[in-house]
Amino acid sequence: MAELGKLESAVMDVLWRADEPVLVRDVLEALTTDRALAYTTILTVLDNLHRKGWAVREKDGKAYRYRPAGTREEITARALRQVIETSTHPDLVLLHFARSASDRELHILKQVLHERESGT
Repeated sequence: MAELGKLESAVMDVLWRADEPVLVRDVLEALTTDRALAYTTILTVLDNLHRKGWAVREKDGKAYRYRPAGTREEITARALRQVIETSTHPDLVLLHFARSASDRELHILKQVLHERESGT
């Protein structure tokens, strides 16, 4: 989650651990940090995560309840897609990534390519 700051990552961890959408105060209570955090700080972080597409919010009275916009893996893949698409040379980025992939990662990529080619 390189796109996120330390506090944003910690807030996302809280959202991913939650069984249901949470209020700002729920996130504040669940965070374990080495410094005291203000309610408004967490509210700002959640608003930023919503704006970036990492969190979804729904109105609950005067407040919002927040939940992740997808699983950790889905959102990470979306961020990777954005990095590739915003590069001036996406083909070279993908080429360098493929060359640096582990044997396990290459195996998974080959499986997906095979599935796409066979239409399954």
